[in-house]
Amino acid sequence: MTSVVLLVALVLVAVAGFAVVRTQDPKRQAITLSVYGLCLTVLFLVLQAPDVALSELAVGSAVVPLMVLLTIRKAGR
Repeated sequence: MTSVVLLVALVLVAVAGFAVVRTQDPKRQAITLSVYGLCLTVLFLVLQAPDVALSELAVGSAVVPLMVLLTIRKAGR
């Protein structure tokens, strides 16, 4: 059962990573980057690393996409 959950989490991370790379629009890419961070958070929880998952949730899902969106807004794209 554990290996199935791990496999699903790994596939989810791979699909989300591919979606980030394939997204063309910077605003949409920031949103998909946030989803990718959430997928990584799930993977870290499955791997029983709650401290890393919490850090990824804060940084990868919130701070980095917010900084990207603010930079896009400031640049006027």
